[in-house]
Formats: sequence, structure tokens, C-alpha cells
Amino acid sequence: MSREQKAVDRARKAFLTGRSKSLEYRITQLKNLLRFVRERQNEITEGLKKDLGRSEGGTLYETLGLESEINLAVKYLKEWAAPRPVSKSMMTISDQVYIQPEPLGVVLVIGAWNYPWAVTIGPLIGAIAAGNAAVIKPSEVSSHTSKVMEDFLPLYLDKELYPVVTGGLTETQELLKQRFDHIFYTGNGTVAKIIMEAAAKHLTPTTLELGGKSPCYIDNNCDLAIACRRIAWGKYSNCGQTCIAPDYILCDPSMQDRVIEEIKKNIKDFYTEDPQKCLDYGHIINHRHFRRLMALLEGSTVAVGGENDESLCYIGPTVLRDVKPDAKVMQEEIFGPLLPILTVSSADEAIKFINQREKPLALYIFTSDNKLIKRMIAETSSGGVVANDCLMHFSVSSLPFGGVGNSGMGHYHGKYGFDNLSHLRGCLIKQLKMEGVNKMRYPPHTADKLGWARFFILKHVDFGSLGRMVLLALMAVFVAVILQVTDYYTHCAWLIQSDIKSI
Repeated sequence: MSREQKAVDRARKAFLTGRSKSLEYRITQLKNLLRFVRERQNEITEGLKKDLGRSEGGTLYETLGLESEINLAVKYLKEWAAPRPVSKSMMTISDQVYIQPEPLGVVLVIGAWNYPWAVTIGPLIGAIAAGNAAVIKPSEVSSHTSKVMEDFLPLYLDKELYPVVTGGLTETQELLKQRFDHIFYTGNGTVAKIIMEAAAKHLTPTTLELGGKSPCYIDNNCDLAIACRRIAWGKYSNCGQTCIAPDYILCDPSMQDRVIEEIKKNIKDFYTEDPQKCLDYGHIINHRHFRRLMALLEGSTVAVGGENDESLCYIGPTVLRDVKPDAKVMQEEIFGPLLPILTVSSADEAIKFINQREKPLALYIFTSDNKLIKRMIAETSSGGVVANDCLMHFSVSSLPFGGVGNSGMGHYHGKYGFDNLSHLRGCLIKQLKMEGVNKMRYPPHTADKLGWARFFILKHVDFGSLGRMVLLALMAVFVAVILQVTDYYTHCAWLIQSDIKSI
């Protein structure tokens, strides 16, 4: 039996003991996870510095998001896990009808390397809150961070319920041979197809958090200085290695030079004259991705930046001008510090351009025209939309985060993560009483019965407690009438039979 199979088997056996279903146990594990994030901040920071050149401040933003998610889950878990009343039809008005969230079982969480804590531990928070066991597979690309997870998470969490499995392609393939109750993957579309194929063999549902080319439309009607500052921050954070980074800019030709100058100014403000020496800038994850990004530059005109050093996996913040739709840099998600600018003559052309391509993970709109914002939301499709800022929707736990179409399926954060990793079980509890009401559904199916059934089934109600009391009283009267009529006919039949016998 492989190491991966043993980990999955132990997790399932631990889940079957039922201990992860206790709300108190879930809260304890979540609090332990919070303690891990706080107590091991130095190890987390050092791992990210080695993997991505991330500064301590950049690391703190990622772990602060996790702390917020954990605190939210601890605060609202009892509310999320409680039975959820639903509206009823007249047929079920006297019954208990509700949704009961229950754990799915054993979840596989496959993380990514660019924000390895946010996209690995984030889904784990939802899995724990929902009462599942979870096998944690960090990305081998961010190897130092993966080592921190492997060494320290088992010291804080139930290591049977939440094992960490490290390794590369071979280990991931072995994991995918096992049966899970849900697979949560963050990464790219190519690997996502392999995961879906493996999951299909066991009919395992999947959540796929992918990416795509997230457009950024700048309208003539906006404060360009503020817009470009926010775009520069969103694009070059983590050296552009962010799934929801603005992938390219769409703007009017008359604005292109001003956009370039404003972004250039902000690059200097954020990362100094020499970003390579700036602690807040970082580097490309590895040489393979460095060479991929350099190849994307072919055929495009560099307006800002372009400096690079393969030995250090360094590419400076770069802006490309007059980019054509068929340029190499427009054929795949960039996932690096290259920002192409394409010109469009109007919002109509921008919308058409966006809709001719795969649905992105995020859509960014910069304008002071609220009607245009609403129009672009109405006439395009994307995982999320942000007007007049970048990335910030990821930090709002009350919003579902996820893709659509080519940018993914399923969502998480806050209650959405809890629901995504729960089975929302429909429950109806009846009593063995009031059988007179049920006569309309029993054969023989007469016209009168069908008429009553139409009224009771098609009439949906959602009354308050007073309304329910009144309706129950009316139903009691209705049942009493039915029973009296039934008794009357029964009595008549008895009299007739008696008369026949006397004759």
C-alpha cells in the first residue's frame, strides 16, 4: 500500500469515528489552525521568502486573510451548521421541512504555489468547518512552503483527519487513484482536466479554482491617476503571479500614453528605481516560468521595464504598448509582471472583445459612470467583478470566490466554502396523524381529489408563526369537515345495509 493510500485510508477511518462531526471538535481544530498561523509566522515568512522572494509584509497580508477566514468560521459555525427552514406547500404546512448541512466525507485539497497558504489552507478551513476529513496536498513548486506545512501542521491539527501529503507528479497521480468525496484544486486548466478525468471514475464532485486572462477596461470618464495606481498594485503584487491579477488593459488609443506614464510613475513609487533590489517586489517562482514569460514578450513593444536576469529569475515590472489581439502575450494567462495594453474605440468594442474570449476569473472596470459599470456586468460574464479597484473582492468573505467556464467551477470563502464542502440534505418530518388530508393523493384519483391536490401542492406559503397558527387552525377545520363528511357517508352506508338486512 502506497504512502498516499495509507494517508487516505487513515483519514477515512478517522472520519468514520464521527469525531469531526462535533461542532466543538471542529471549532477546536479551527482554533488550533489559527494558533499555527500565528505561532509559526517566522517559518511561514521564511518559506515564502525562499520560494517567491516575498517580503515579511507581503506574507502578512496572505496570513491575515487566513486569520480573518478562521475567525469568521469560528464565530458563525453554529449558525451555518444549524437546520435551515424553507418555505412549504399547503400539503406540507404542518410538517417539519428543512435543510440539514452534513459533512461530505474525505476531501482532497490540492494547493497552488503562488499564494500557497491562501489557496491551500483557505479551502481547508471550509473542509474543517463542514466536518470533513481532508488530505492536504501542497504544491511541490513552492517546495519550502510545502516543507513548512508537512513539518508543522501535524503538530497543531488532528494528523489522522488532516494528513499532509507532499511530493510531485507521481504522488499526485497516486492520490488521484483514491476515492474522495470531493476534490478541491487550485491551479491551471490543463491539470484541472486531468483531475476531472480522475474524479469521474469515482463520481467525485470537484471545485476548480483556475484563472484566465482577466481584462481591465479603463473608461475615458475616470480619475486616471488613481486608476493606474490601483492597477499597478494589482498587477505587480507577488511579481504578477496572481490568478486574479489584471492580465491586460483595454483603453481608448488617446489614453495609452497617459496610462503608460502613470503606471511607470507608480512602479517607481512602489518598487523604487531598481525593483530588483526592492524587498517588496520578489521574483519568478522558477526558471521554467521565467523562460515561459520571456517567450511571451516576443513580437510586442516594451514601453516600460523589460529588465531581466535568468540567474535570479527576475523580470522587472513591464508594460507593453500597441499589443495586437493575436500577439503571443495574448494567447495564454500571463501569470507574471507583463502588462499588455490593447486599444479599443469604445465600451462597445471592449465588451465585444471580452465576450469573444474565454470567461475570465475577474473583470476590472475603471469608470465614474455607474451606468457603464452596470452595463458591463450585465453584458459580460466572469468569476467576479470589481469596479475601480483590483483584487479586493478576494478579501470579502461575504462574497463567493470562484470562476465560471474556463476559469473554474465552484466557489469558497466564508459560508460559501462551508456550503460548497457540505451536503445540503433535504429533510421532511411528518407525523402519523391527520390522515384525512392525505386522502386526496391516494387512489382512486377522482376529479375532486385532483382539484384539491392542485390547490394544496401548487400553493406555496411562507407565513410567520401567527400565520402558521391560523393556517393550522383552518386545516384542522378542513380535516374535521372531511372526517365528518366521511362519518356521515359511513353512517348512511350502515343504515342502508341495516335496512337491507331487515328486508
